[in-house]
Amino acid sequence: MMEVAYVCEWEKRPKSNHCPSIPLVCAWSCRNLVAFTTDLKNEEDEKGTRRSAKFSHMVHIIDTEHPWDVYSINSGHAEVISCLEWDQSGSRLLSADGDGQIKCWAMADHLVNSWESSLGSSVDGDPIVALSWLHNGVKLALHVEMSGSTNFGEKFSRVKFSPSLTLFGGKPMEGWLAVTVSGLVTVSLLKPNGQLLTASESLCRLRGRVALADIAFTGGGNIVVAATDGSSSSPVQFYKVCVSVVNEKCRIDTELLPSLFMRCTTDPVRRDKYPAVTHLKFLTRENSEQVLLCASSQMGSIVECWSLRKEGLPVNNIFQHRSPVVGEKQPMILKWRILSATNDLDRVSAVALPKLPISISNTDLKVASETKFCPGLGLALAFHDGSIQILHRLSLHTMGVFYGSSSSSGASQRPGDEPAIKRQRAGGPTVHFKALQFSWTSLALAGVDNHGKLHMIRVSPSMGQMLDMNTLLRHLLFLLEYCMVTGYDWWDVLLHVQPGMVHNLVEKLHEEYMRQNQALQQVLSTRIVAVKASLCKLSSVTAARACDFHAKLLLIAVSSTLKSLLRPHVLNTPDKSPGDRLAEICAKNTDTDIDKVMINLKTEEFVLDGPPLQSLQQLIQWVGDFVLYLMANLPNQGSIVRPGFGFLRDGSSLGMLREMMVMIRIWGLLKPGCLPIYTATSDNQDSMLLLFRLLTKLWLCSRDEGHPQEPDESLIDECCLLPSQLLVPTMDWLPVNDGIICKLQGKYPLRLQFGKPYSLPGLNSAAQVEIFSRSPGSQRMDHLRCLHMGVCPTEESKACTRCGCVTMLRSPNKTNAMKQWEQRWIKNCLCGGLWRRIPSTLS
Repeated sequence: MMEVAYVCEWEKRPKSNHCPSIPLVCAWSCRNLVAFTTDLKNEEDEKGTRRSAKFSHMVHIIDTEHPWDVYSINSGHAEVISCLEWDQSGSRLLSADGDGQIKCWAMADHLVNSWESSLGSSVDGDPIVALSWLHNGVKLALHVEMSGSTNFGEKFSRVKFSPSLTLFGGKPMEGWLAVTVSGLVTVSLLKPNGQLLTASESLCRLRGRVALADIAFTGGGNIVVAATDGSSSSPVQFYKVCVSVVNEKCRIDTELLPSLFMRCTTDPVRRDKYPAVTHLKFLTRENSEQVLLCASSQMGSIVECWSLRKEGLPVNNIFQHRSPVVGEKQPMILKWRILSATNDLDRVSAVALPKLPISISNTDLKVASETKFCPGLGLALAFHDGSIQILHRLSLHTMGVFYGSSSSSGASQRPGDEPAIKRQRAGGPTVHFKALQFSWTSLALAGVDNHGKLHMIRVSPSMGQMLDMNTLLRHLLFLLEYCMVTGYDWWDVLLHVQPGMVHNLVEKLHEEYMRQNQALQQVLSTRIVAVKASLCKLSSVTAARACDFHAKLLLIAVSSTLKSLLRPHVLNTPDKSPGDRLAEICAKNTDTDIDKVMINLKTEEFVLDGPPLQSLQQLIQWVGDFVLYLMANLPNQGSIVRPGFGFLRDGSSLGMLREMMVMIRIWGLLKPGCLPIYTATSDNQDSMLLLFRLLTKLWLCSRDEGHPQEPDESLIDECCLLPSQLLVPTMDWLPVNDGIICKLQGKYPLRLQFGKPYSLPGLNSAAQVEIFSRSPGSQRMDHLRCLHMGVCPTEESKACTRCGCVTMLRSPNKTNAMKQWEQRWIKNCLCGGLWRRIPSTLS
């Protein structure tokens, strides 16, 4: 049901005997970045002297694909960091401390291992107990009952939801909201000019101590705050908060909502058994009507789930007999009702709630039980004995138990097995989780324990139920589609994909994509290629197809960039752009002679100045090299393992290459220096003419993707002669992924250490094709600029966290055309992955 995926240990000085650092909070972003904190106030430095508290509170950020590459931020917080919150894009992080200081962290140069804080607010001396970004009004519902539908719009629907605050035109205003221990609510708004607008207001007239609080949002744009003073005998108070901007000043209005008393305090048996409320959380940030409460003592805990209901207000008997007024309705009142409660549990140390936006009405829960789709249904409780239980988010019955990696009984137990609180515990101090967070598809947990170690735990989509392969594939496919539509990272879904599933998942994903309307296909066109590439890397059988998908991403990008340079000759042109007309003419004209195809085009639309053409030569060279590689390797494509196989039947990609060769041929007449350079054995060899002829013959075989034909013998024979006519380039421009995901296919836990890359050989290294091997003396490539960086590059580089694509950090180009190309990838890689800085010695 659940297994340890990997364990990362925070060991800066393994030999010291000081108390281990105490972790405090953990946050997992939708881009699969994990932020967590440690309190190093009591640690000693290398010389044995005490550190100043001023520099002791660190924020650590990792991307889950390279967990050993930790970026530690000296936060500057003078007190313990109490809250960490990612924004909806997963690119900015809020941190708040026990002195009322709030800091906003953003990536420097869009690098996941380089962060800086330029914004912040404070409520001096007033510790922050709850923190949240304002809602941006985007809410997506995931419909499990429609998982069999062919329409993405029916599976994932946009829910009408108002932002917390809007600018002119309805654009959501960015900012954050915090609750302090003294009962203040403070709001900071980010104005479009970069300035910060702040305001603070008391939650109610009678301010009191707030030990725990949580924040949720309503569909009408209001904010709801739940707060308690920490005593289970005191009421849990709820407040409505409205934020507005009046005369360039932030205004906060608060209103008291119905409150509740925990049931355990009204139960005579448990009245004094659990004196403290230790956890208070809304079930989801977009649902202010369901709340989870945990009360604890030194010996144990109890968890209750409450729901806000509309109920009729009973009328006194003296008014019962009067004649009712026409249209009069019974007065209604909002009241908290308990949904469910657990029995006595072991002492709870951390709580994690799922982020997957599934509906939790009775109908939806019935469908989920029938389909056995469990992600998003369970919440996680960590206990002081080191175990974790997954409980149903509404009924609170146990769905699964994890006993910890040190347990001799194994990492996985069935829901019906003996509960953790009844097991015999080993002597000595127990390792337990102090912070716990679900991933965005609820298929993984990140936790920090009381010894300062970071743990990643795999959570099965079926929660230990026996599923047939088709059902499991359907669940994984459903979540991959969800990530494609939302733009969230799908790393945690890949944790559950075994090598034998890859081919079926890729085929089914393609089938579902082709059933969508043309507009949606265009939006998701590159995202689905990136998903296919990351899936194919998980199996040695499909690893070469991953190369094809990466090549296709680069091909699409180069094609759109080169076509964007074309301008109509006169302004009053028809609807079609020069690029569209080029595609249309090349699709209709099946001539194998490039010059005859070129005659049908208006060459005046292709006239460009010399400098842009010359600066794009390396991209043009890549197109030429790729066509030569494909055609030279056509005779060897008897096996699907060979890279390039995917292009044999891909008529659209071959057509794209054909269009670019025609375009390059015209540009070569204007500026011969921009043409691709080939090393030919004959001086009078027209290499482009030859390659275009062979490419067209191959395109004619595969342009009808419904009924592709096999290449004829004459084409195979001509391609066999190519290596004797032209020097065939190597495939060293393909990225090599050095991440962890390929090493997590087994069920055995990995133990990693920060700062030390995992160096075991990759997946089935003996079966890897030769393109993945890079000899120490080989040239290093800038995969996006298509430049050689030398054997030992001196330039600082960045690499994609997902595909491993490497490019130089600073641009060597001065021309606008090349800068335009580089601006496409300033925030994200070709595949949509994030960038991380790598030292020059490793690039």
